[in-house]
This record gives sequence, C-alpha cells and structure tokens, in this order.
Amino acid sequence: MTRKRLRPEDMDLWTQVARTTRPLPETLKRYREPTVDPAVPAETKPSKRDPIAPFDIGHRALATTETHVFPKTTADRLHQAPVQMDAKAYQKLKRGKLAPEARIDLHGKTLDQAHPALTRFILSSQSRGCRLVLVITGKGSREDPYDPMPRRRGVLKTQVPQWLRLPPLSGAVMQISEAHIKHGGAGAYYVYLRRLRGGA
Repeated sequence: MTRKRLRPEDMDLWTQVARTTRPLPETLKRYREPTVDPAVPAETKPSKRDPIAPFDIGHRALATTETHVFPKTTADRLHQAPVQMDAKAYQKLKRGKLAPEARIDLHGKTLDQAHPALTRFILSSQSRGCRLVLVITGKGSREDPYDPMPRRRGVLKTQVPQWLRLPPLSGAVMQISEAHIKHGGAGAYYVYLRRLRGGA
C-alpha cells in the first residue's frame, strides 16, 4: 500500500491544527502509563495467569440420545390420566362391558353450539343420578401434533375433554375415557359422573 502524499494546502491545514494542541496534563498521563511502586514486594505483584487448558466446545454438555419425544395426542393424555373411579369398574368400562345410561351426539355442531349443549347434558345427567354417559364427538381428521397453527380438524374430539376438566363440569366428572369400539371408539368418550351428594 503506497502512502499518499499530502498536497501543500493539506500541509498548511495540518500545521495550523498542530499549533493549537497542548500536551496532556500530568493527571491524565498517569492513567496512560502503569506505574511501578518500589515499596510493593515482588511476590505480591500480580502474576501472569495460567494458560487456558485445551478444550472442545460443548464437552461439558449433557450427552444427547437419538430418542425423540413426540407430543401427546388427546387419546394418549386420557390413557395416562390417573384412574379416579373404582379400578374394576374402570376395566369393565374400557372393555365396553358397561352400558351408558345417556348419550349426546355433538357431531357436526360448532364449538358455540356444542359447549352449552354438553354443559346442560352433563349437569342434567348427574342430577338424574346417571353415572356413565356417552359423548359422541366424531373422529374428525387425524390430529397433527406438529401443526404450526390451530386448524378445525377434529376440534370437538380435542376440545370436549378440556371442557370436561373445567368448571362447572369438573365438579361433576370423575373419569373420562375413549369409548370402546362398540360405542363409537375414537369418535366418542365415556364420561363417568360423580354422585350428586358427594358419593364416589
């Protein structure tokens, strides 16, 4: 890289600027040059740091496996929910041996129509003394746990268990389970209700 020669007018300008400069005050000079205090013993002077030991980036990170954890579907969450009802009755329920005492078909309804209908049905069934009811939602399209945005895909199948776990229905519902194939299979839910007066 060659140095560019200054033109005469640039040299004149530089000379004028250089005349206006002043040397740094003594108070600022001491910050620029480190001073050595002879009164401080040599052993207390800061020593050089040890060199950094060789390392690989991420060598202390926890080892990862190739196992993938897939998001749970509604059916998976219901299957893994704790059993609140009698265990023998639950096994009969899963095998389709218990007959629902009432049923509601929400298939084809919108969310705005289905929610109040489900609420009325569950509370009135409990007041009549029913223990097992069937809620038909329809299967809808297959759930896609990786869908980046909510879509109207089997929306009642996904929404009904959530409604049943929220007030006012949560106080009436003891157990939710996917129905046996003879009662609609994946397109329906068994809902086991609590007794109205605190019984199990």
